[in-house]
Amino acid sequence: MKSLVNALARMWILLVIVVVVGAGGFVINRFHGVFGAPRPGGAAGADNIVSTVPKYVTYEVYGPADTSGMVSYVDERAQSQEAQFSHLPWTLTLTTTVPSVFANVVAQGDSAALGCRITVNGELRDERSADGFTATTSCLVKAA
Repeated sequence: MKSLVNALARMWILLVIVVVVGAGGFVINRFHGVFGAPRPGGAAGADNIVSTVPKYVTYEVYGPADTSGMVSYVDERAQSQEAQFSHLPWTLTLTTTVPSVFANVVAQGDSAALGCRITVNGELRDERSADGFTATTSCLVKAA
């Protein structure tokens, strides 16, 4: 009989621990719901913030007017693009609303001088030039 009483005395402690842990888990779960924390495997309560301010990125390749060649650049979706030019200056303006843009232009022409520049919203961000047989130049803006 005494062993039965001892066993029951130990069981009520275990029962109290299970109830406290269960109640604590319930309270934590409710706080997650109240304060907007994302549920595991689910989406957060807020959508991604999207900028509505347009950003204008202008690529320009310059040199002697009769220069022809090829230009490679990164578009507004960060995809590599290529274009041919038969005279200079060559310009391209991209418009985007993403918060940050990676801008890169590489040009090669059949003249002895070639230059490039990248402007963002009218502000010059990079400019380079090269001299030599079939000159090649590149400009880069890591974050615009």
